[in-house]
Amino acid sequence: MLKKIILSFLTALMGAIFIFSAYVKLYPIEPFEFTFVDLGLGNWQIAPFVARFLIGLEFLIGFALLLNILLKKITYKLSIAVLIFFCFYLLLQIIFQGSNGNCGCFGTVIPMTPLQALIKNILMLVILILLYKYHEGWDLRDFSIYLFITCLLTAAALPFVLNPVELDYSSAYLNKPETNYKLELDSLYNNAKVNVPPGTLSEGKHIIAFMSLTCSHCKIAAKKIRIMHDRNPDLPFYFVLNGKEENLKSFFEETGTESIPHCMLKGRPFIYLAGTSLPSIYLINNSVMEHEVNYMTLDQDEVEQWLYK
Repeated sequence: MLKKIILSFLTALMGAIFIFSAYVKLYPIEPFEFTFVDLGLGNWQIAPFVARFLIGLEFLIGFALLLNILLKKITYKLSIAVLIFFCFYLLLQIIFQGSNGNCGCFGTVIPMTPLQALIKNILMLVILILLYKYHEGWDLRDFSIYLFITCLLTAAALPFVLNPVELDYSSAYLNKPETNYKLELDSLYNNAKVNVPPGTLSEGKHIIAFMSLTCSHCKIAAKKIRIMHDRNPDLPFYFVLNGKEENLKSFFEETGTESIPHCMLKGRPFIYLAGTSLPSIYLINNSVMEHEVNYMTLDQDEVEQWLYK
């Protein structure tokens, strides 16, 4: 009886971890979406659906483990296959990018490096393999298949209900009236720290992003910018960062943006240019701020249209 209780507890624990992992990825969901663009598994329009599909799969596994539904027939095999897939992805990430920053396994709630996440997944794999061998769950007879189908439909719908896809969030901002005011970059040139901003920022087209080193939304924006820059290195991004210099290293490790030109700007000069709502991303043409966007409305296709017209 004690063995049965321990095995049931471990099954419920695995289920709770899958459900927690799925839920925390939803808020914010953008970093998880960006992963699939970064891996080349989809574009900016397809990635939101891929992300929600995988989150739904995690919900399904979690519900099925908690309720002991078709454990040996489906649930254990599915959970083991998903964990092996994530382990393979984490190994590739460690090999090609190192074990830096937050892998996103628990969203932004519990930051984990790829190596930490890999160890966590291996431990879960060991437990699930042992459960597959020794724990068949509760006998729900013919009711199991109907309960599994209910869980499947619920899990598939949950990510889209809790965090709906907004297909038009990044559309048409280039068709809005231009802001057209001159950005006084002298304030930047005179007060910047760490790096000296190039004088060429005042000439031609540039995308200047004002961000705080500790702002979670700024880190999401930086990750998106890094992927856009990887896909098109000609995009002229420039970061103006605010915060303590000792936070620079962790910001770059988490966002992978150290190669993007940047400087530090503090105090009144930063607020004067960026305002108080961050991140502020400006599309600049000969020092004139033509468009202001945020990380949601920052769209690679539209930026490229603006840049090359």
